Amino acid sequence: QEQLVESGGGMVQAGDSLRLSCAASGVSGRVFGGYRMGWFRQTPGKEGQEREFVAAISGSSAATQYSESVKGRFTISRDNAKATGYLQMSSLKPEDTAIYFCGLASPATLSSLVVLPERWDYWGQGTQVTVSS
Repeated sequence: QEQLVESGGGMVQAGDSLRLSCAASGVSGRVFGGYRMGWFRQTPGKEGQEREFVAAISGSSAATQYSESVKGRFTISRDNAKATGYLQMSSLKPEDTAIYFCGLASPATLSSLVVLPERWDYWGQGTQVTVSS
């Protein structure tokens, strides 16, 4: 059974950088590479708030998508041989504070729908990122 584990979160100051990792276990790199991979975030304390789309990358890394709030500051990437995805976050802002989740989605998911968390099939447990001003 596939399992995703995020790591790399922490407490930083505004303007700092962090690199999040998402390691998939129970799946080969070839299978991992068949999925679209993405990152979402959720602000603690806001009950009922849906996970917010951050970024997504196709299986071959040929296509990437970003939310407007992180475009130009965050970079998504993946290493299929290691069955691992990454989110490089730079110029962090206090409003980036959230729990960050990685997910896998079917390659058949339309790019226009990847922003919807319900379209994603697998999720990790999340990693906390806190940015102080």
